Amino acid sequence: MLIDTHCHLDAPEFDTDRDEVVVRAREAQISQIIVPAISLPTFAGTLAMRNRYGCPVALGLHPIYERTHREEHLLTLRDAIANEKPIAVGEIGLDFFVAGLDTQRQTDIFAAQLKLARDFDLPVLLHVRKSQDQVLKQLRRFGVRRGIAHAFNGSPQQAAAYIEQGFKLGFGGSLTFERALNIRRLATDLPLESIVLETDAPDISPSWAYKQRNEPAYLSRIATELAELRGISLTKLAAQTSTNAREALNLPLR
Repeated sequence: MLIDTHCHLDAPEFDTDRDEVVVRAREAQISQIIVPAISLPTFAGTLAMRNRYGCPVALGLHPIYERTHREEHLLTLRDAIANEKPIAVGEIGLDFFVAGLDTQRQTDIFAAQLKLARDFDLPVLLHVRKSQDQVLKQLRRFGVRRGIAHAFNGSPQQAAAYIEQGFKLGFGGSLTFERALNIRRLATDLPLESIVLETDAPDISPSWAYKQRNEPAYLSRIATELAELRGISLTKLAAQTSTNAREALNLPLR
């Protein structure tokens, strides 16, 4: 059984066939699908995934939408964490790749959410693009030592720093592209105990669904390709990455 540690099942791309998507995921031996929120208006939809399908959820304010986040949203997030008991704070982080985003505002919002994670003793689901060192700096500042660096694509040195900080590193559809040399090298060479699997569906589609909608059922084939890259059995890969996900997010056995 596999765990998809990052899937936006509540996204509008799934509105017409969400039930079928979940059925296909279960048929593909995906035992759990972790659904992170991205903004205050999405909280209700994210929580609906838990209520309808039993998906563990995370609540947070995504850095790409920093222009829509307000100070009062952080207060609402605190209340939501206290009342809804998500498994993590997420999706949060820093994005210095998308043009036009306010770096300082992103950092302030990220810092406030790391403080919430620390206060509630929760792991975090991290969005990190062109900001590895800055994210690590904030994790150390607030003493957050558990979670997942989603869609990891940093250097081996940065990977080691996240692992030292207590984090797991997320890999998904990108590793199925032969030209994604850095990601494939990282996914092959990093300690298996530090890797978790994800789809980021409906985004980051694997090579066989390029420019099409991604979905959690594809995780089975992604895992198969990673097992082949590492020269290990799919059974071993599935068991260890699922153990890693449970450790990172304090998930129950299923």
